[in-house]
Formats: sequence, C-alpha cells, structure tokens
Amino acid sequence: MSKNSSIKIKRALISVSDKKNILVLAKSLQKESVEIISTGGTLKFLKEAGIEVKDISEFTGSKEMMNGRVKTLHPKVHAGILSRRNIDKNEVKKNSIEEIDLVVVNLYPFEETVKNNGTFEEAIENIDIGGPTMIRASAKNFYYVSVLSSPNEYESFIKEFEENKAISYATRLKLAETAFSNVTKYDLSISNFFENLDEEDLPKSIFGVYYKSDNLRYGENPHQKAAFYKLSNESPNGISSATQLQGKELSYNNIADTDAALECVSNFSEASCVIVKHANPCGVASSNSVLEAYKKAFACDPTSAFGGIIAVNKEIDEKTANYLIENQFIEVVAAPNFTKAAMEQFKTKKNVRLLVIKNQKKINPGLKFHSVDSGLLLQSIDTGEIENKDLIVATEKKPNKEELKNAMFAWKVCKYVKSNAIVYASKNQTLGIGAGQMSRIDSAEIAAKKAKKAGFDLNGSCMASDAFFPFRDSIDEAAKNGISCIIQPGGSIRDDEIISAANEANMIMIFTGMRHFRH
Repeated sequence: MSKNSSIKIKRALISVSDKKNILVLAKSLQKESVEIISTGGTLKFLKEAGIEVKDISEFTGSKEMMNGRVKTLHPKVHAGILSRRNIDKNEVKKNSIEEIDLVVVNLYPFEETVKNNGTFEEAIENIDIGGPTMIRASAKNFYYVSVLSSPNEYESFIKEFEENKAISYATRLKLAETAFSNVTKYDLSISNFFENLDEEDLPKSIFGVYYKSDNLRYGENPHQKAAFYKLSNESPNGISSATQLQGKELSYNNIADTDAALECVSNFSEASCVIVKHANPCGVASSNSVLEAYKKAFACDPTSAFGGIIAVNKEIDEKTANYLIENQFIEVVAAPNFTKAAMEQFKTKKNVRLLVIKNQKKINPGLKFHSVDSGLLLQSIDTGEIENKDLIVATEKKPNKEELKNAMFAWKVCKYVKSNAIVYASKNQTLGIGAGQMSRIDSAEIAAKKAKKAGFDLNGSCMASDAFFPFRDSIDEAAKNGISCIIQPGGSIRDDEIISAANEANMIMIFTGMRHFRH
C-alpha cells in the first residue's frame, strides 16, 4: 500500500454512544451511496432520521445476544475490518466477507458514569467491549480502513470525503493514532477505577492520561524542549484552569512559578497577594484590598519581585492595574477576574501575561509525582493544616491574640517556601523570607538581611520554620533581631535546649507538631 494512495469508501459501520453530529456524517455518506451498517440505538436513531441503514444482524447473519452484549464480536465484522485488500482477497471471496472501509465508533460513557457517582453495577455495564475491539482493529488496518473514534473528527473528515470522494493515507494514519489514544485513555480510566477499589493508601500501578495543552518555547533553559500537559480526567484547578487574556505565551518557568504562587494565595480568605520568584514566595500579604495586599507583599523584597509572578485571590480593578504597571516589571498576573477597565490598562503593557484562574480553590487531596532516573517518587499532596487548638506553647511566655495571628500567618506562608525555610512576618505581611539553604541558620540570616534591606524593624514580629531547629543558633539569631514569637514543628532531640534559648530571650515558642518540607 503506497503512502500516496487514497481509499474510497463503499461500506461503513456506525455504532456510537455519543450521537453528536452523527446525522451530518451519515447524510454525507448516504449522498455518495455508501452502504451503512449499524447497531442497536444507533440503528434506530439513523432510521428515524430517514437514513438508509442495514441492521448488523442482517450483515452478520446472526442475532444479537445477551441483551446486546454480543453483536459486533463476529468474524464477518472483524474480517471485514481487518482484510488486507490484496493479501486476503482469496479468503474474503471464499468466506463471503464484505469489506468495511469506514468504522465510526465511540464508547460507552464509563468515565462519565463514575464521575456522576453511578453504582458499581452501572459502572461495570458501561465497560465497552465491542467498541474498543472494532476501533483497535480498524486502527491497526489503517492502510485500508478509516476510523472515526470521536465526533470532533467528523467535520474535517466530511470535508475531505466530499472534496476527494476518498480518504488519504495521511488522514487514515492520523485517525488511527487518535483512535489508539482514545482506547488507551478509556482502558486507563477503567483500570484506575478498579485500582481505587483497593484499600491500599497508594496504588500498585500509576496510570494517567495527560494531553498536550501547549508546546512551550523551551524548558528551564533554551537548550531544553518543553510542553505543558493537563490531566484529562479531572476538572482543572489552579494553573490548569487558566485562561490567558493577553501577553506573550507562557514559558516553562512562568507556569511552574504561577503554580507555586496560586498554591500559596489559595490559602487566604482576605484579599491577598503572593509574589513568586524562582518557585519561592518573595512577598506575601493580606489586607483590606488587593492593591494594599500587593503593596505590602512588594515591600518585603522589591529586588526579588522584579520580573516576578503575581497571584491574587480577588478581582483586579483599574486602580490596582495602573499601580502594578507603574511600580514594577511583571511577567505574569494571575487573578480570579479583571475588570474591563483593568484590562484596558494592561493593554499598554502588551507583553504582560494576564491569567484568569477559573478555579482558584485550595489544592485538592491527591498524589504528587517527582521523576527520578528510570522511576517515579509518589506521595500524597501536602494538605496538612493546623488550627489554634493544635498548637503547643512550649515556653514560659505565652502568646497574645496578635502574636498568635502573626504566627499562624507566617506558618501558612512557610509551607510554600523551599526548605530550609524561614519566614519573618507581622500584621499579615511577610517581612523577610529565607529559602532553600543547606542549613537553617543560613535561611534565618538571609531572611533577616532581606527584612533590614527592605527597611523593616523585626522587633515584635514572628518567625516561622518549616522544620525543627537542630541547634540554638537560629533562636539566637531571632533574639538578636527582636523576634517575639517562634512557630515550628518541634521534635528535635535538642528541643529542651531550643526551648531554654527561647526562655532566655523572653520569646514565645510554639510547636505545631507538623513539618512542611518542600523540595
């Protein structure tokens, strides 16, 4: 079979669960005198619309069995699909096989049944057998057969068919590729359903179907290839739910940093702003408006905020947009919405990427993956939170309401800072952030240095640490800077020494009992 050859369609088999646009396709085929074979509900639907169609039972010479469970699983159907037109012509003639040139099949709605909380029995009945078998057979035999496995393919197929009265090799190959992908996705959804029946905390096998949303210019660096993929069987959340209103296309680093910013800002109910640079928050604040929250977040580290990613949890208005444009160089602004006036303001900076985040809720429980050489690390997503009742005050001095509020704010932010993480905060505003250092004291010193550079007085502020303190050096650093309260997980073999250091400095030490490493 030549790659330049086109195949005429004399006979088509149509059996679809989703009947969207099927009449348009059937009428196009009928217009060109294509014989149409069909089954069950599709047969009835086509006949009622005036389409001339042959019952599958008449085609095979066998009645449907077991309430339609067995109807297309027949040698005449699969021989008709799998026939290699030249190689198998003698067997075709000998067995009176009628060759099928087009297979139009989509599958029982298994995934939709499960999503809509169908019963176990309903899910089992929606496992299609004949459909995937016909799709795979016709996709395998794409040299001679065209396969349409989705209504989305009908329009372009009809156009080519009506213009050329035949289907090209290139189209048949592309349709086969899509068909195998659709069957794979279908089988994976079934496999995942059965995996989830197991009571194990983590699955024995990892299956997921991700579709390419965008090709990216490059990865973290220009010599690396990259693309953005989205999970196909879930309602999109966070960055995957974004609609871009304007600006250059998103880069690999833009997407990664925006994801980090959205994760953090989704934790706050007040108007809040998170500015991220290289996957770390460099400023976080809550206030009575998005504009004031941004001003406070930016003030934490203006140097790092240059070229940063800005995420907010409330609508951006014209005044805020204008201030953002005048105040700093921005890569991305992500928000639940923008007023029309705000969008007009941003048009003056056409390269700024504006993202509307349709679903900015807190991150859902689920699994997080990290690739390693020839393998995957898998863990449950860190959705751990604490409330005031979970806190243990370990020192002689106890926190007042304001100090407790500062501690809880700093703790929320600290969860999204790369370990070793130190956050200084006061009055719903970060004052200094130290991230990703090999020792905790280095993070503490960097955070203090950044706070002083930004002009903040750390006296009376709170210090949060994502993990316990192995030595008292970070406590002494906090005391030197006037920190009044420290919040940390606790659990070090030197906890007594750490508590004593806090008591010596007349500081408050709060234990959360929960660690938040982030690598």
